Amino acid sequence: MSVHQAVRTPTDTSVSGWYGLLPPPKAPEVLRGRHIADWIIVGAGFAGLAAARRLSQLVPDDRIVVVDAQRVGWGAAGRNSGFMIDLPHELGGENYGSSRAYDKKRIRMNRAAIEFSGSAAEEYGFQSHFVRSGKIHGAATSHGIRALHDFEDHLKGVSEPFEQLDAAEMKRITGTDFFVGGTFTPGTVMAQPAGFIRGLAEGLSNRVEIFEDSPVTTLRPGKEHKVQTLEGEVVAPRLILAINGHLESFGFFKRRLLHVFTYASMTRQLSETEQATLGGEPHWALIPGDPMGSTLRRIGDRIVVRNTFTYNPAMTTNDRQILKIGRAHDRSFKTRFPMLGDIAMDYRWGGHLCLSLNSAPAFGEIEDRVYVAGCCNGLGTVQGTLYGMLAAELAVGTGNPMVSDALEEPSPTKLYPGPVMAVGAPARLWLMQKRAGREL
Repeated sequence: MSVHQAVRTPTDTSVSGWYGLLPPPKAPEVLRGRHIADWIIVGAGFAGLAAARRLSQLVPDDRIVVVDAQRVGWGAAGRNSGFMIDLPHELGGENYGSSRAYDKKRIRMNRAAIEFSGSAAEEYGFQSHFVRSGKIHGAATSHGIRALHDFEDHLKGVSEPFEQLDAAEMKRITGTDFFVGGTFTPGTVMAQPAGFIRGLAEGLSNRVEIFEDSPVTTLRPGKEHKVQTLEGEVVAPRLILAINGHLESFGFFKRRLLHVFTYASMTRQLSETEQATLGGEPHWALIPGDPMGSTLRRIGDRIVVRNTFTYNPAMTTNDRQILKIGRAHDRSFKTRFPMLGDIAMDYRWGGHLCLSLNSAPAFGEIEDRVYVAGCCNGLGTVQGTLYGMLAAELAVGTGNPMVSDALEEPSPTKLYPGPVMAVGAPARLWLMQKRAGREL
């Protein structure tokens, strides 16, 4: 029997805007004492709760326990931009597509995850946090327009619909003349990520036991897996680890996971006069033509800007780093919305992404009856849902053909030696962001 000890790291205390917009949650149920269950799921993000929901459907009489170190929606799951993207989207690549055959498979699998999420939103009544709005790829430069044309050519190759937008149409939607063109694709769902996750947890609460503020200190896989927290423990014959990059904290996929943070700022509420000055539509979501550019969302009377990636192998960021990058957000915001003048930001935050050098997920059975769903390569909303759902299918043995598709994916490859990563990873991110130019 192996023992996996958690690596304790400081907690990021910055509140994401998505979490800050929600009403205060009820008091957490903390894991205390000893519990016997049929299933243990570590992690209550997109992957963990997708696994819990699928298990509740497949084995409804089993006792399912979910344990999370923080409040539901507080961590990485509630800190992303909320794009549930159905189309090819390799965040770390030079474009948004790869081979046609592979991308068709990814589209099919991503859409299965989106439909699974949509059925949950409908069943549990949080449709306002799950909106089928589509997304815009916006370009501000000739470089961005070329990237969009490449993207559109790829979409034609996989027979996916899109709509070209000229500068006038971009201004009509966004209110700014910053963008010279765009591409609209209809399949993306826009989530309020913290609201979605909290709604999913609340909906599952009558079938699944969810313990919050209960960081796992030790995993002891064996005939009966034991998960220990600061104040309690759970014992069960089956264990699903849905902790994304923190798989490495317990000794799994060592030197195979690349830990990156990205950052966002959310404005204060815009006044009615400011909204009228801006014009445009009240709700829209935009991904940059260059993958390293600025992502934007308008949610009524607020705007969210997200840009900048940093290599953080310790899986933490800090207020100083967030505030420094926040100044870059302010510059990007003013460049795009000069008509609004100086708009204060109510929230700034960082969010942890887990990538692999070959864009491969961490998925499968890694020890006897120990299953993993992680390393979502910047697509935690949709691929976290997908791999969490499929981890449950794999563990139960349903024979779902998408499980075979997922198992055919390569495993994350080994990272370069530590000194090379320490210099090369930040340099690579800097170069990619430098190339983005005005798109950033």
